[in-house]
Amino acid sequence: MATLEMIWPEDRLATPPEYSPPDDYRLRTFRPGDEKAYIELMRAAGFDCWTDETLDEVLKNAIPEGVIFAEHEASSAIAATAMGWYKPNDLFPDAYEMGWVAASPEHQGRGLGRVVTAASTDTIIRAGASSIYLLTDDWRLPAIKGYLRVGYVPFFSKPDIKPCWQEVFSKLALSMEDYATVDHAAQTERKA
Repeated sequence: MATLEMIWPEDRLATPPEYSPPDDYRLRTFRPGDEKAYIELMRAAGFDCWTDETLDEVLKNAIPEGVIFAEHEASSAIAATAMGWYKPNDLFPDAYEMGWVAASPEHQGRGLGRVVTAASTDTIIRAGASSIYLLTDDWRLPAIKGYLRVGYVPFFSKPDIKPCWQEVFSKLALSMEDYATVDHAAQTERKA
């Protein structure tokens, strides 16, 4: 298992992704009273680490209107989520992270992960981001495919990560040559 990085290309900052929720769903942001349902959604989606403390950290650090929900209109259930926060690190200084993407098992297969990813990315861009990244696991194949469809590209943070990406593309039955990639070492040399 490997953690993979993807980035929103700088040349796409002027053109945020387009998105529209499917019929029977609407997009909205977090509001007081959503706490319990938000934690339940994250845990149902496989993020067992989610606790009240995790939620507090997310809410404290999210950009304004940065926690996005796809809500099922008939039941008012939170069906999917993504969020954006300013989270620079050594690899991505002065960057925002688009993360914590999850969909309820009951609502999977409707493209909701892709919609909340695009909506979150748009919110981050409108907040003034000049650099956006996301972290994912190599086994989260449906999520990676959704990120690619939204417009994120693989980021080769170190030389030994390319074979891992090649394996991911193989499992997705996609050709990596059909997608843009960014090599950190080459990018650093160009900027120097």
